[in-house]
Amino acid sequence: MSLVSGWVRQVKSSWDALLGRSLLSGISVVVALGLPAQALQVEIKPENPQLGDTLSIVVENDPGETEAPTVEIGSQTYPVFAIGGNRFRALFPTTPLDEPGRQVVRVTGGEEVQNLAVWVGDRSFPTQSIWLPPDKEDLQGTDYEFDRVDEFKELVTPQKFWNGPFLRPNNGVVTTIFGVRRYYNGVFAEDYYHRGVDYGGASGSAVVAPAGGRIALVGREADGFEIHGNTVGIDHGQGVLSILIHLSRIDVKEGDMVKAGQIVGGVGSTGASTGPHLHWGLYVHGRAVDPVPWRFEGFE
Repeated sequence: MSLVSGWVRQVKSSWDALLGRSLLSGISVVVALGLPAQALQVEIKPENPQLGDTLSIVVENDPGETEAPTVEIGSQTYPVFAIGGNRFRALFPTTPLDEPGRQVVRVTGGEEVQNLAVWVGDRSFPTQSIWLPPDKEDLQGTDYEFDRVDEFKELVTPQKFWNGPFLRPNNGVVTTIFGVRRYYNGVFAEDYYHRGVDYGGASGSAVVAPAGGRIALVGREADGFEIHGNTVGIDHGQGVLSILIHLSRIDVKEGDMVKAGQIVGGVGSTGASTGPHLHWGLYVHGRAVDPVPWRFEGFE
């Protein structure tokens, strides 16, 4: 299992009137709630976010301000990283299990505060039935497997290792898109969504790093990775992580630095899999987001 994403309007008319226009327009609107900012500049993308998107919140501080800004959404404060000059960025992940609608982003820089309203659009996700073979339908996973994966998902490395849009990690046809809801052997999986993209590549075909990073997780079916199968996890930095699972082989070790496009393993069918394919999951601050926008738009 991330706004001023488009354009910001100063609130000169009543809130009710502005909200009415937003709803009638049928587009996502970001509105500054309060007095117009002078020194603190905020830009939020994409312009029309929908569930599964990662939102990029770029803050430009007053040149005289030495402290990094803070970004809060709801009750959570998100990590902010310098991206050059007096500009900073936070990433906000959304998932298919979230409620669509209005989010308020609170940005604080020095003594200045901006409250920004963002509308995250709903999105329809298909439903799929999966029938696991008898030797895999009772797999429950192991504590070792889940502990290792959970530990990996919590990584927030200050360095940014990726550069530009992410690459497709395998050349196979896409067999399952992000966000699909599933029945497993006839039973609906509650609170589940497909946390990545599946590629139906040939068994043994190359799996490459979608972006630069550090190999932070290597898990093997033989060591208890019953669900994920042979697994490689890549830390791209700043809370952005790739997990590549069901591999037939692993060509890297933990601690290795890899470049975008470097081979890290081969397509397989280890773990809870019905046939050879690669599952690529992309996590931002521990939540699985749609990898596709990262491939075509990038987050620099």
